[in-house]
Amino acid sequence: MSDTIQKQLNEERAQDQQTVARRHRKKLHWWSRGSGIRLRIWMAVNILLLGALSYGVLAALGTEARGPRYLGLGRPAGVPGIRELLAPAPPQVPDKSVFSAPDGKYFGVSTVEAPWSASELGAVADHAGVRPTMAEYFVRWNADFDPKAVSKAYDHGTLPVLAWEPWEGEEAGHTDQPGYSLASIINGSHDEYLERFAKAVADQKWPVAIRFAHEMNGTWYPWSEQENGNKKGEYVQAWRHVHDLFSQAGADNVIWVWSPNILRPVPNVDIAQLYPGDDYVDWIGMVGYGTKTESKAEQTFGPTIAVLRGITKKPMLITETGREPSPSLKADWTTDFLDWLGRQPDVLGFIWFQRDTDQGGKADWRFDETPAAQQAFADGIRKLKLADGLG
Repeated sequence: MSDTIQKQLNEERAQDQQTVARRHRKKLHWWSRGSGIRLRIWMAVNILLLGALSYGVLAALGTEARGPRYLGLGRPAGVPGIRELLAPAPPQVPDKSVFSAPDGKYFGVSTVEAPWSASELGAVADHAGVRPTMAEYFVRWNADFDPKAVSKAYDHGTLPVLAWEPWEGEEAGHTDQPGYSLASIINGSHDEYLERFAKAVADQKWPVAIRFAHEMNGTWYPWSEQENGNKKGEYVQAWRHVHDLFSQAGADNVIWVWSPNILRPVPNVDIAQLYPGDDYVDWIGMVGYGTKTESKAEQTFGPTIAVLRGITKKPMLITETGREPSPSLKADWTTDFLDWLGRQPDVLGFIWFQRDTDQGGKADWRFDETPAAQQAFADGIRKLKLADGLG
């Protein structure tokens, strides 16, 4: 065979091999064409995943990094957008004075996980038909102030109401806790704690209502003048001492709430002599629950409000309320309470103790304990003008 023919055969064989290779490449899946494409896709997927993860972390830490994202009472802030996370605007901190002149009534709740749980407040809103505008929670004197609790309250569209209790709880001896006597507060034994607490409140800047040593006219707490070795006149001295330390710390963002119990269980206690004075109090609180055969709010609150109005003209807030179980009277009392509240111009609103006996209540106080009670609450609160527009 001549060299020319051999060369031609070799060229034809090479062309056939190239054709087969091209056909083979066309049958390959795009994923198998080379590591370069796979690498670029893998990098893109990782960038998207990293971006989503970073957004989630920033959103979760957003409150702690920037403070509350307050939009107004009854309006939860929700999840911040990416632009807000990357370039957050300074939050507008309201002055505490705006909360003393709301454009409607406050609807507050005290729940097991307040002010932390958005889902818990959401469930309350679902059953009530409206969102709460206050969240009350309890802090004992063996715990420091947590600014994140205030941030959470505002994030949920609620004013934080901190019930600040000078004791370690019932498990530490109920009313017999000499380490928390009124004299120990007056003589400065707790000043280190109080100054630390006051500075933390001042540093976080946002208004917080502090209900200090509530129900002082009762006999069931160690700060009662009738218990724990306390003496007459010491409650006012203790209150003023605490208030003065907060003033020295610059904590002028506190709404001071003096909150006696209604007179029914302690009719012989003179609550006027327990009042610290208008210079030391912003709001008058009141604790009262519908019990026994009461079907009218006036039966529950009327006698006490009459006395309080003779002591001061400060605005009032019902800081704990509810109605004990009753086949018919709970719904009746609830309907009357919300109607009665709308006729009290100096009462800012109320905080419902939304707990049963398993959650710290002496009875099942929840407004949604029964379908009838829930319906009465939803119908009644729908007729009230509720506070909003404070953002």
